[in-house]
Amino acid sequence: MKSVATRKKLPATPAEWETLIAAAPGKDRELTPQEEKKMANSVVVPGGGYAAVKEALAKRRRGERGPQVAATKQLVSVRFSPEVLQYFKSTGAGWQTRMNEVLLQWVSKRSERGRSGV
Repeated sequence: MKSVATRKKLPATPAEWETLIAAAPGKDRELTPQEEKKMANSVVVPGGGYAAVKEALAKRRRGERGPQVAATKQLVSVRFSPEVLQYFKSTGAGWQTRMNEVLLQWVSKRSERGRSGV
């Protein structure tokens, strides 16, 4: 199946070309909502060219994570009582982080006791 774009005939005269160019989006007119949607994920690079576009795509986008230096946490399999899990899960998204914070506080208190001799 051929693309609709390939079936269109090119302008035959310079006047037709000028009309086509004038109708194109750019500095002369605003983009339509359909054109904005189409261009939402496009990459526009000053100077253009394959190398410039490739370099622009290689850069991190907003919200993307960079390469990790080292894992800050370890994956383990652990069993908790249903009551503990139910409580933390009921606190909503981020329950595992909150559980980690509670355990860190407990470890911190135990460490302080050990140093004071109590």
